[in-house]
Amino acid sequence: MMNEFTLKVGDILSREHFHHAKVLAGSEGLNRIIRWVHVLEVVDFESLIHGGELILTTGVGLQTDFLTQLTFVRKLIQSNAAGICIEKGPYFQEIHEDILQLANKHHFPIILFEETVKFVDITQDLHSLIINRHHDLLKYLDTSSRKFIELSMSSNGIQKILQELYQYFHHTVMFLPAEGRNFYFPADQKELLDIAVQYVEMERNDIRQQQIINIEHERFVVMPVKGLGHTWGCLFLHTASSAPEEFHYLILDRAALSIAQIMLRNRTIEERKQHSEDKFVRNILQGREFDINEMHTHLPFIHMDMCYRVFVLQFQPHDQEISEEEWEDINLQRAMLIRTLFKRHGFLPSVSATRDEIAVIAAITVEEKEKAVEHLKRIIHYIDENNEKKGLFGKTFTIGIGREYTRIKQLTKSYKEAKEVIGIQANIHLYDEMGVYRLFLPLKNTGELEAYVLDYLGPILEYDRTTESGLFQTLKVYLECGGAKKEAAEKLFIVRQTLYHRLAKIEQLLGADFMNPDKRIAIETALKAYDLIKAVN
Repeated sequence: MMNEFTLKVGDILSREHFHHAKVLAGSEGLNRIIRWVHVLEVVDFESLIHGGELILTTGVGLQTDFLTQLTFVRKLIQSNAAGICIEKGPYFQEIHEDILQLANKHHFPIILFEETVKFVDITQDLHSLIINRHHDLLKYLDTSSRKFIELSMSSNGIQKILQELYQYFHHTVMFLPAEGRNFYFPADQKELLDIAVQYVEMERNDIRQQQIINIEHERFVVMPVKGLGHTWGCLFLHTASSAPEEFHYLILDRAALSIAQIMLRNRTIEERKQHSEDKFVRNILQGREFDINEMHTHLPFIHMDMCYRVFVLQFQPHDQEISEEEWEDINLQRAMLIRTLFKRHGFLPSVSATRDEIAVIAAITVEEKEKAVEHLKRIIHYIDENNEKKGLFGKTFTIGIGREYTRIKQLTKSYKEAKEVIGIQANIHLYDEMGVYRLFLPLKNTGELEAYVLDYLGPILEYDRTTESGLFQTLKVYLECGGAKKEAAEKLFIVRQTLYHRLAKIEQLLGADFMNPDKRIAIETALKAYDLIKAVN
């Protein structure tokens, strides 16, 4: 199909004026595209051509010596001319072997007219052909654009556009969106999709301009899909051509525009859906009344046998001034990413996103609930790992996950538990794994926790404050090591004699019985309580 719109060197050999012409060299370059035809009889021509010209010459302006002719051809090659047609005559009786070798090396066609021809007839013929083909291309692109727009308005429009592109090129074509599922056609070319996905993940950055890439011995033409300042994804066209033609880019550009329109419409729908879902989820989590009729829209799994947890991701305030429109865009991106991530790990999520946090009602079937904690930890790992590269959640964020419940009305409690996990500022994410911290939180709210810490650690803390002796850390490590002095000294990077001296001081301050089971448990509890107080203050 592309040959209908481009004129190549090989095409002109069948034209009337080339009946007595033969290719002397550069036959592997007959697929070079001719953009114009130019008669050239001077050596200094660099400013006269732009690339893609078919050169006609008699050599009248050239000296008859071999070196001048060799330089002439070398300059044409460097200028990316399409080829040269030479009229055999007094200036070119024969072509030197070195010139032919140079042309073959660079796949630069040299065509010899063995009989006299009129260059004016050749230029008129080929220029008319080029102009007509260009006109046909514009008509074809207009028809294709209309077709793509029509397909973009239909259901599953992206897949249909890819199928249409496949009809043009007969090569695998793919669309990799920035977020969401990937599309490709035909269906049996999954391995090419995997190669393209791997490339995009490896690049880590948006592909912002059309380009040719080579991955694992496969070549792709890549076209970014853009709209309203966003790069929505990339079109990948698998091609065996080492130099894709302008037609590839033009048709891909029309297809990309139609896909961008689909993405924009989907984005608008997603924004409306997110706004409605956000309000609904917040009402549930904060114990407010909600419309029971909306439950089937936002929690379509409500009548299934499900278990629920609330996942909260809380952000630090942004250190830059951001407009309301930008915040809405950031929140939507965050919500879409989180929703996709939870779905990928087997959950049915409902999401609320604000400037301060994302809250997720993470539903999972009873049959899969045993795997829920494992999946949640994978989600946390993915968020940690990818935020370092993309920074979508800011510089600092914390994650808390409430306990599992089987009724929607219990999710207010799960939300409160998730916030409590965040509040302890420890390296803990699940309420189930808070351990003794669950006992501390009510005591902290009443002020009893601070009193408890002072009762058991007050003398140590006061001594450290006045002497900077490090007894608190020594006590903590010593207890963590189960009273093993050698191990404790190594962890503290001190000699045993120094440790013995510190332990004697600790015994003096806390009492000789500080390692007795009951008192030791009380002291270890106070150590954890102190960490909590220090973290949240």
